[in-house]
Amino acid sequence: MYKLTVRLRSAKKTSKEPSESSGMLPPTLAGIILYFLCEVLLLESCDAQAKIDITPINPDYFVPNRFDGKTILVTGGAQGLGKAVALRAAKEGANVVIADWLEEGGLNTTAVINANGGHAHFVLADVSKTEDADRMVKEAVEQFGSIDYALNNAGVLDGVHTGDEFNYEQQKQLLTAPLHKATDEYWQKVMDVNAGGVFKSLRAELRQMVKQGKGGAIVNVGSVAGLTGVGHYPAYVASKHAVNGLTRNAAIDYAAYGIRVNSVNMAPMDTSMMKAIKVLNASKAKENCTMAKLMKEKSILMNADSNNRLSTVWEQAAVILFLLSDEASNLTGGTFATDGGWTAY
Repeated sequence: MYKLTVRLRSAKKTSKEPSESSGMLPPTLAGIILYFLCEVLLLESCDAQAKIDITPINPDYFVPNRFDGKTILVTGGAQGLGKAVALRAAKEGANVVIADWLEEGGLNTTAVINANGGHAHFVLADVSKTEDADRMVKEAVEQFGSIDYALNNAGVLDGVHTGDEFNYEQQKQLLTAPLHKATDEYWQKVMDVNAGGVFKSLRAELRQMVKQGKGGAIVNVGSVAGLTGVGHYPAYVASKHAVNGLTRNAAIDYAAYGIRVNSVNMAPMDTSMMKAIKVLNASKAKENCTMAKLMKEKSILMNADSNNRLSTVWEQAAVILFLLSDEASNLTGGTFATDGGWTAY
């Protein structure tokens, strides 16, 4: 508790100026001093309580038996968020089908699940290709009898294949750039995977779910870039807006079939994509080609954290699996901002 007393001179106008020996301060100066004293005291009182960081969910946490006997198809399950969802879904009793164009990573995730008593199957697939999207659903049904849930997670930041080693000079035409510098090849590759891949995956999944006649749930992975705008990423922003548009459209068309469709939209997340962005920024800086300066670079939670912690894949996986589960029975058509408060300000 602080007690502050400041003698203020009367505001009544007089013809006399205060004498230097009066000990009184001019009103304007007294006000300025009072303001800064209050600011200092306020900061001291705020700092008196230690800052509390929010602890991320434990990677080992899961809900036992939540998906017993159910089958979930996960695209982009070889690494990052898709892998986290696949691993936790398996712990919760689901049969897991992993579709990815990264064969080694996909087989590794599958092996980990099977080695721990789960049931998983890997499909080498590029979701931008109709035949691959159809085949992953076909193999899921052949392996486990049906599909109950799907996570459409496969996506790219730019036109560089996620399995390729980064080479700035050789891949420059495939990298993200402002519109006046962006190439057709960059645009097409991003749209083919992010928008086209979700469209083709959704189409194959929905056909099967409608045929089965027992409902289902699907989650599409968007981004805050699909809720707002992000400078210097025209194709990524456009493609993620497309993901959210497809989410709403599918929710409307398939509710009558007992199928729910939602999306999650995260801010920067601790994955290989964020590492790739840092490498790209460093490469562009070397040739004085800097990325657009963002007006906002942190979510509320990231800014509040003493280490500026990014969202974890396990935090995102928790929301995704909730949305797929029966606990979210009244949720469809939602474009959920799982962004640590990014879109709140």
